[in-house]
Amino acid sequence: MGSTVLSLRIDGELLDRLRGHAARRGMSVQDYVVRTLMRDDFDERFKVAVDETEKFYGLT
Repeated sequence: MGSTVLSLRIDGELLDRLRGHAARRGMSVQDYVVRTLMRDDFDERFKVAVDETEKFYGLT
C-alpha cells in the first residue's frame, strides 16, 4: 500500500487540540489524524455491514 500526501488547512485552536490528543498517546499529529480517520472509516463500514446483515435476515 502506497501513500499519498493530503494537505489540510486548520485553525490554530484545532491544531492545539490535536497536538494534545496526539501527545497523550505518544503519537505525532499526523499519525493521530491518520489513525482516527482509519478508525472512523472502519466504524462506518462495520455499521453498513451490520445493517445489510439485519436486512438480509429480516431483523429490521
